[in-house]
Amino acid sequence: MTVPPLLFALLMWFIGTAAVVWLDSRPRETFKTSLSLAGLVAIAALALIWILADDPSVTGAYAAFAAAIVIWGWHEMSFLMGVVAGPNRTACPPGATGWRRFTAATATVIHHELAIAATAILLFAITWGQPNQAAPLTFLLLFVLRLSAKFNLFFGVPNLSDEVFPEHLAHLKSYFRVRRMNALFPVSVGFGIILAVWAWVTAEAAPIGSGAAATGALIAGLTGLGVVEHLLLVMPVRDAKMWRWASSKTKDKAAQAAIIEWVGR
Repeated sequence: MTVPPLLFALLMWFIGTAAVVWLDSRPRETFKTSLSLAGLVAIAALALIWILADDPSVTGAYAAFAAAIVIWGWHEMSFLMGVVAGPNRTACPPGATGWRRFTAATATVIHHELAIAATAILLFAITWGQPNQAAPLTFLLLFVLRLSAKFNLFFGVPNLSDEVFPEHLAHLKSYFRVRRMNALFPVSVGFGIILAVWAWVTAEAAPIGSGAAATGALIAGLTGLGVVEHLLLVMPVRDAKMWRWASSKTKDKAAQAAIIEWVGR
């Protein structure tokens, strides 16, 4: 029962990432249209989540999970296209350390993070007390994984994958740090592994053929992918290579590489 949801989680992650890579690697004059159309799809996904909130079936869990991925993809597009980020669009001040560096880094992404947090609250609100919690749990998990990855990049990891950034994101790499290890990284990976195992066990304990079993397995699969992406931060592997096929040929190769590297984080 748990294998199909795991494969579905992998498929949605793969398709979702490829779609964002392709749209964000197209000419900048297409961004407004792409983001607007994706926004309409995200609204439809939100409505679907509300409709399926009382659906405890496996199909309901799959559909709600996919809808959450769609909404997440729209948020990522809004950031990568430079529409929703933060008030600070400048590089890290020379010599900035400690709290000054942290506040400056936070100001580069705070609007986007708040938008994601607000969406997570909305998803829990419209499904509160209902049996199908696949969407809010999926979205919250993606949010936690994103924050963990960003904090690890801030504190320092060996593999930043920041060789080239698009012009509107170039300032971000100044807030990253190259280090062999940071204290948060093993905690992040350990928590991810524990969460994946817990979700798997929960799925196995749920009634066979139920939406709860499917949701647990979907969360386990997505958490596992998140752990892998964290491990790539400390491994000498350029994960961008696996996404080059999805990148539009209409933009320069430098911008394509930058987008692919960032989506992988």
